[in-house]
Amino acid sequence: MQDIKDLILDWRLHLSVLVITILCEMIGVIAIPIGIGSILLLPLLYAFVMGLLINPNVIKKAGGWLKDRDVRAASPLIVIAIMPFIAKFGTIIGPSIQQIIDAGPALILQELGNLGTIVIAFPIAVLVLRMGRESIGACFSVAREPNIAIIADKYGLKSDEGTGVMGVYVIGTLFGTFIFAILASVLANTGIFSIEALAMACGIGSGSMMAACSGALAHSVPDMQDQILALAAASNVLTYATGMYLCIFVALPVTEKLYDLLGRKDTTVKAGE
Repeated sequence: MQDIKDLILDWRLHLSVLVITILCEMIGVIAIPIGIGSILLLPLLYAFVMGLLINPNVIKKAGGWLKDRDVRAASPLIVIAIMPFIAKFGTIIGPSIQQIIDAGPALILQELGNLGTIVIAFPIAVLVLRMGRESIGACFSVAREPNIAIIADKYGLKSDEGTGVMGVYVIGTLFGTFIFAILASVLANTGIFSIEALAMACGIGSGSMMAACSGALAHSVPDMQDQILALAAASNVLTYATGMYLCIFVALPVTEKLYDLLGRKDTTVKAGE
């Protein structure tokens, strides 16, 4: 109870968030033209950079304003802060349910796209970066909360696989929203993929990444805003519902097999053994 009280009364943290929010909204959206379209810089991205600059773990001098306790207190608040946005998705899914149904098998099969981490990242991790079993935890998924649970249950988070999944999780938390927003804004202007496909791709099982991705798409194609948000939200829910099973029965066994085929025969101690 005392921890909750301290969190509520942490005025330095709340004041920092308020000031950053006001500054970012004042800057607004900036479009940077490139050859194949344009990159949209959203207020969320500015907030990310400003947050890094006042983080004492990144900039030591920032410790004069925020302490490590403030940084630790900010982590659980991310979930609370994203709730209104998720609630908004819920109000959009209902009116757009016919468009979601029309998407048909594509909305379900898009989950297979998460296997791309195995196809693209895993060979690089093992053959180029010469990573050990950390590559299994790092590359069998996009390393969000359900994926961490899978690795923790099978190997333990203190294992090499646990180190890999936690490393990607931290990097995803720090830079995932930034990268997703940039990719969404660039791809939306190229015409290579349909907007509906890009909207479905936003839902990878991370609320913050989905918010950044769908927000950038909606700003690029404002006429399709409701459809984009509805498809992204539905995709995110389906990812939570089906993604864990795909990781358990397909992604992780395939990654383990590929690790052996690529010549890395070292072993690890599984949790409980």
